[in-house]
Amino acid sequence: MGEIKDIRVPFVWAILPLLAMIGAMAVTIIKFEGSPHVPLIVGTIVCAFIAWRFGYKWDAVEEGFYKGIRLALPAILIIIMVGLTIGSWIGGGIVATMIFYGLKLITPSMFLVSICLICAIVTLAIGSSWSTMGTIGVAGMGIGISMGIPAPMVAGAIISGAYFGDKMSPLSDTTNLAAGITGTDLFEHIRHMFYTTIPALIIALVVYWFMGRKFSTTELNNEKISEVMNVLSDSFVISPWLLLVPALVILLVAKKVPALPALAAGVFLGWICHIFIQGGSVADAVNTLQGGFSIESGNSLVDDLFNRGGIDDMMYTVSLTIVAMSFGGVMEQTGMLRSIVEQILKLAKTARSLVATTVLSSFFTNIAAAEQYISILLPGRMYSEAYKDKGLQSKNLSRALEDGGTVTSPFVPWNTCAVFIMSTLAVHPFEYAPYAILNFTIPILAIIFAFLGYKITFMTEEEKSTSSKEDKTINM
Repeated sequence: MGEIKDIRVPFVWAILPLLAMIGAMAVTIIKFEGSPHVPLIVGTIVCAFIAWRFGYKWDAVEEGFYKGIRLALPAILIIIMVGLTIGSWIGGGIVATMIFYGLKLITPSMFLVSICLICAIVTLAIGSSWSTMGTIGVAGMGIGISMGIPAPMVAGAIISGAYFGDKMSPLSDTTNLAAGITGTDLFEHIRHMFYTTIPALIIALVVYWFMGRKFSTTELNNEKISEVMNVLSDSFVISPWLLLVPALVILLVAKKVPALPALAAGVFLGWICHIFIQGGSVADAVNTLQGGFSIESGNSLVDDLFNRGGIDDMMYTVSLTIVAMSFGGVMEQTGMLRSIVEQILKLAKTARSLVATTVLSSFFTNIAAAEQYISILLPGRMYSEAYKDKGLQSKNLSRALEDGGTVTSPFVPWNTCAVFIMSTLAVHPFEYAPYAILNFTIPILAIIFAFLGYKITFMTEEEKSTSSKEDKTINM
């Protein structure tokens, strides 16, 4: 590995890789309807060339690739495990059972509100929006689409609920990361997020209730629902006992079993159900884990919903994650991301504007680095001293990082979170973005509250004195 020099890349040069990537992305996606892979590679090449021109050795740049990919490895493992989960749960009839009983119990007019609340509660219990979207979310998409509700609306409600739970759960990795990097007590951090997150959830639920009203009396939907339920009961063994599988996974994660072994237990149980309950062969069950489930029911809606899953179905997501994190890794390793954030920091003249700037910086980092964790880590490290200088308590910073970073990641098509959602819920970010109400309401409220000075808390004299002593001790 090469030695990392303290080389400062000026802002005007540091911004070029990002502009090149965004320009290539616009042409590729809008004009050619292509994937984001090549534009991200273009941005990475421009970044590497500029780093080399400013004195970085190639092995130092290469280390940036590896650091970015290493940061993404936990996400890649979860992506693969979710692919296995979807395949095994579809093959085992678990998803079909969840959709069947969901269609029976939930009315179309209240579906968006219901699925948002269900995803919020489940994620609050387990701390993982990805696990919720990859399990409950997949079934929710089937239920909503079967009721005649547009897929982007359903995806938006699922995402809103999942990210509420992820943001507010003490088991969430992003919640713990934001609290940890800023030195904020975890539960103090969560309590401080109430002021932006609870109003945003209420707004989202009200909007979903109004949206759902137009689906309350539709005979076509009732006919479609009956047809889907008949196809499901003909194609799968439907049993309430199958609901014990997702219940067990939720219980395991709630008991603080790590996500990977908890999901692995769900995959194994789904695989067993495929063989012993649905009557599939061992070969079919194994092939489903790799290549996904395959069905020809004669109903296009059911076929579209159930022909998916498996490791192969997630390889697009894995490759895009690797490419995106390579770009983000080089941008951070060579200090270009830091140069951009420092320039943005100059806009923050007051305590109120500093909070608003942090929210925008975290969103910008989601765009530039393509990773939710970096959108918390980088601004968290960069702005820590600025918050102390302005006498702001650390919980202001931790909340701003989550308000701008955690919830905005699904809006960036090449961000790892959006890539995962595209593969899991099969809806593009540009389509579900207008309906992910909570996710764009939180940063808007955060910026408004910042400029109004609402719930911006300052250090007491005792806290300032303690902070000053800690800084002196560190510098000795």
